[in-house]
Amino acid sequence: MFDAVKIKNECVDWIREFFEQNGKGCNAVVGISGGKDSSVAAALCVEALGRDRVIGVLMPQGEQHDIDMAYMLVNHLGIKHYEINVKDAIESVFKSMPEDLPVSVQSRVNLPPRIRMSVLYFVGQSLNGRVVNTCNLSEDWVGYSTRYGDAAGDFSPMANLTVTEVKEIGRVLGLPDELVDKVPIDGLCGKTDEENLGFTYAELDRYIRTGKIDDPAKKELIDNKHKWNLFKLQLMPTFKPEIKYE
Repeated sequence: MFDAVKIKNECVDWIREFFEQNGKGCNAVVGISGGKDSSVAAALCVEALGRDRVIGVLMPQGEQHDIDMAYMLVNHLGIKHYEINVKDAIESVFKSMPEDLPVSVQSRVNLPPRIRMSVLYFVGQSLNGRVVNTCNLSEDWVGYSTRYGDAAGDFSPMANLTVTEVKEIGRVLGLPDELVDKVPIDGLCGKTDEENLGFTYAELDRYIRTGKIDDPAKKELIDNKHKWNLFKLQLMPTFKPEIKYE
């Protein structure tokens, strides 16, 4: 049985301890999309550090149809926030690409989250901040994140919590239902996360926690995604030479 209150309290204590050891007096800088993950991460930081030490950064790419959800969150929490539009930066990179360089679909898709992470670190270094990683266990399990994009950060309060568990903590934190239950959409092709993945988060979360899943084909899909994307969760491999000085 998942005890959302207990885990929420332990996570809040963990965040406080992180800042005591890795940036006493620093601020938490969180990218705000208006979805459940950034909402819960920001709310956890507010409870741990106080609203005066949490800074939200909204980063639309041109016009964002659901940016009102991001503003709902920062206004609900009462945190300082900045809106920084990344459209020109992204388009500038694309326009600078040599004509003979074949640009893959995946590299084009992953550029915006990597630029957004650069913006978060720019804000963090400017305002004495530590960047919050807002990924959850479910997304990390199947690699549904961009390496050095939204998968980056200085600390990760929800990396070991499934989508289902994150939502429960969001309710305990008193977040508006619109934010907790907002259907995640990739913002690129108009599909939901679950449509892109090929299975629901409920199916994935049950499989992660219990090892049970009803559809063998979905089990194989999940297992393959997990195997292919494990490198995202590991430290960069380093060459370790054997060097001896006489």
